Amino acid sequence: MSFRQSSVRIIFASLAGLFLVSSCSVRRFIPTDEYLLKSSSVTVSAPDSVKNIGGIEDELEGLLRPEPNAKFLGMRVGLNAHYKAQREKPGFLNKYLNRKFGEKPVYLSDVDSSRTMDLISNRLENNGFFNTKVSSFTTTKKKLASVKYKVELGQPYTLAKYELDSASGTIYEGIAQSLEESPITKGTRFSLDLMKQERERIDTYLKERGYYNFNADFLIFEADTNQYNSRRFNLFLRLKKEVPKKSLLPYKLNKVYVNPDYSLNNIASKEDAYSINGINFIQEPEFFKPKRMTPYILFKEGQPYNPKISRLTSSRLSSIGAYKFVNIRYEPAFDEVSDQDTLGLDANIYLSPLKKRSIRAELKAVTKSNGFAGPALAMVYSNRNLFRGGETLNLSGNFSYEVQLGSGEAEGLSSTQIGFETGLVIPRLLIPFNVKDTLLYAVPKTNIKFGFDLFKRSDLYNLNALNTSFGYGWRNNQAIYHEFNPISVNYVNTSNITPEFQTILDQNPFLQSSFQEQLITGSTYSFIYNQLTEGKKRNPILLVTNFEFAGNALDWVSKDTDGDGQETLFGIAYAQFFKADLNFVYNYRLSSKQTLVGRIFGGYGLPYGNSETLPFSRQFFSGGPSSVRAFRTRSLGPGSYNPTDADQGSFFDRSGDIRLEANLEYRFPIYSFLKGALFVDAGNVWLNNENAALPGGKFSSDFIKELGIGYGAGLRVDIQNFVIRFDLASPFSKPYLPVGQRTGFDLSEILFNFGIGYPF
Repeated sequence: MSFRQSSVRIIFASLAGLFLVSSCSVRRFIPTDEYLLKSSSVTVSAPDSVKNIGGIEDELEGLLRPEPNAKFLGMRVGLNAHYKAQREKPGFLNKYLNRKFGEKPVYLSDVDSSRTMDLISNRLENNGFFNTKVSSFTTTKKKLASVKYKVELGQPYTLAKYELDSASGTIYEGIAQSLEESPITKGTRFSLDLMKQERERIDTYLKERGYYNFNADFLIFEADTNQYNSRRFNLFLRLKKEVPKKSLLPYKLNKVYVNPDYSLNNIASKEDAYSINGINFIQEPEFFKPKRMTPYILFKEGQPYNPKISRLTSSRLSSIGAYKFVNIRYEPAFDEVSDQDTLGLDANIYLSPLKKRSIRAELKAVTKSNGFAGPALAMVYSNRNLFRGGETLNLSGNFSYEVQLGSGEAEGLSSTQIGFETGLVIPRLLIPFNVKDTLLYAVPKTNIKFGFDLFKRSDLYNLNALNTSFGYGWRNNQAIYHEFNPISVNYVNTSNITPEFQTILDQNPFLQSSFQEQLITGSTYSFIYNQLTEGKKRNPILLVTNFEFAGNALDWVSKDTDGDGQETLFGIAYAQFFKADLNFVYNYRLSSKQTLVGRIFGGYGLPYGNSETLPFSRQFFSGGPSSVRAFRTRSLGPGSYNPTDADQGSFFDRSGDIRLEANLEYRFPIYSFLKGALFVDAGNVWLNNENAALPGGKFSSDFIKELGIGYGAGLRVDIQNFVIRFDLASPFSKPYLPVGQRTGFDLSEILFNFGIGYPF
């Protein structure tokens, strides 16, 4: 038995012991005159003609108070900790557990069912169900109690007519126009929440048309049910009396002031402002070039006030990367409201810069599921607003040293990596023609990078790589991001190959072509659609796609110097291929705290022309903490290939041209910042073509039978979205075994995975 397997079994034994201790019944602690609240629930029945009551049932569930004590795997761990801490001599451990996890008991006597029924009736009236029957029932058994509420709905009140009590004035014209987009239409069920949303919608509509001082509270609804014998009502909208005149008039921007170097110690005067393209700059000396700043500001003098444009301007200024705070304040341009139809506002933009220069260093202890572990050091130097146009220069370096832990032939292998990269981020597009970007959520950026990496694998080889790229990144809105690099160049050279590794290369032409000296030049494009950043979607999705074309442009200038059919540039063979991948993640929220997350990944690479295989750095790998967790990193595939004993200590050939993966994970809370997960993973990689050195590696119609499948459970320490993840996983299907022997539960093979952040 390996050290890793022994450790995992010890963990399992410890958890089992903990659950056994916690499983002791709490009923013996319940006072004789009390019942512990086991559950509270509500059931809703309605005539067939009443639709969409599911949302109402969920809303009523949220009214049930108090909530029963929390359970984990059927055990009331927090309640048990509380009871034990109340003993005459509880001991230090019980006191500590109670302080960290304890929960006071929730008894039946704490439940006020009459008040809860009143709350339910009130909430139903707010949703148009008047004179509803609500009842409650309590059942007790073995010191536990359950409270059930039964709701019988009748026919709700629905809208017959929706009108505006209008008067003279431009604001009434604006309100009337907004009603054309109203979700409140004939037949809509009476809903107090919908009316509140309608007021907010009209308020937003008016503000986007200049009504700076308007407020949703100025609007009032009146419902009339007296004109109908059936359950219908008329709805009238009007303005409250004595609304201030300044709230009924639109505003236009009078002056726009920008302070690009604002601080409490550096408050310049408006008298020193100078105007560029209708924008007044307050800075002495010049901190940010006005001609570079003006494209980021989307409002000008004379424009109607519009909070949407204001927010977009704030977002664009924040995305420059030179400022830590962006604050836009509006001030009335005149002290008194005159008889004119439009009022004036001065817009003041205060920009507080980040420190011009900064150094960030990270020292990490890295452990990987392929058995390598060791220290890593990374440093980044940043120089912001380099040319007074928001440019940022980043110089980064990294060093890492890893040693193979464990047993077998691979024990003692080490790797050393040294890298350096310089990058220049310019907050605008460097292109020979003009592009209108005023509707973008953030300013587009031009990214220029150059770097090199030196990688040494002891007793095997050295890998040297140079890379440079030129491209653009832009964000359409908060969820959509694009990145396009028309120029991407990588040069890879392998040196100091040991005889042992050369023997492996000689036996595997596929692997040998992956490690040959190569020039990779082409274009890349990435698209990201991330609803997780929006925070409003009930079931958000994440979609990431990447495309890469390499080597096509070099066909025009390359030549076949050796007559072997392979063309070179300056004597260096270049790669020619197409590669694409797609990663799709769907979050299905079962409740406010429980989520079912599904992931599908598909990747395809096609070498052609000057290449027989994808370069090693572009090949697909499977297995690891964010992939199929029951298998080590890069230990799956290709296909059903089963490595020989001589290859077991090396993962170099466990790669492919095609990758397919699917994951399903159930996430649930345990207590406070401690979360849990149950998961199933499946995936593998394959080759496009047969390879005699990798039998079974070619993709075929039987690919489903060649999926590596694993299952497991995990713990997550989630502190303000900083997540430390521990997963235990065991394989269920091993594609490298003979058909008929691949599937089965075997807890003797359990793999521990550690990660930062959620796997997907």
